[in-house]
Amino acid sequence: MQPSESESRDAQLARWSESLAAIARTGLAFTQNLYERERYEEVLHVAADIKSTLEEERGLRREQAHFVQEWMDNIGEGIPGYITPKVAIGAIVGNDRGEILLVKRPTSGVWLYPTGWADVGYSAAEVVVKEVREETGIEAEPVQLLGVVDGMRMGFTRFGMYLLLFHCRAVGGELTPHPLETDGCGWFTRHQLPIPTVGAEWWSQRAFAAIDGESFAATFDAPRVSPWRDGE
Repeated sequence: MQPSESESRDAQLARWSESLAAIARTGLAFTQNLYERERYEEVLHVAADIKSTLEEERGLRREQAHFVQEWMDNIGEGIPGYITPKVAIGAIVGNDRGEILLVKRPTSGVWLYPTGWADVGYSAAEVVVKEVREETGIEAEPVQLLGVVDGMRMGFTRFGMYLLLFHCRAVGGELTPHPLETDGCGWFTRHQLPIPTVGAEWWSQRAFAAIDGESFAATFDAPRVSPWRDGE
């Protein structure tokens, strides 16, 4: 499924806005020079102008000052203030019947594999085990890393985010959906995925191949020839 021209344009503008804001916030975290601080704050305002324009086109009414203040409130000092993409962990969990474990998100109503933000103090594989257990009650054993996905490049986030997608094997537990983080969970075959299952067009084929026992080298987004011009 290809994005429309307007969707591609919006995705590019969102990426440019977040990138400018990240450069400015990182600069503010390191510089002690008053002149440089003023210039970085000006860059933040430019980034906020882009983002607020995009929000207006989506029917949202948040002023430029809202984004500037939000960014300014989250500036660290030195290395802790270096802005990097957030990291999410996803789990493709299969059982002995060749089914996949999916959860229903309470806010959006969409179905997806268990996911969660990476937590400090845990390895990526440990986060996978923890998230699957917390969201579904199932005990999972990580088998292989399927891929690293750039969320902004794929178009499913409007901020910098990398998704580490793991294939896991169910080894125990019972289906017990988390009452706050999910609106249900269950096992599904490749031909009977619930509607809507978000993103299945790009992950389901590889997911079920892994569940069937196929081994993969982890995929990643190939470098673009010109990241800031053509968006491809």
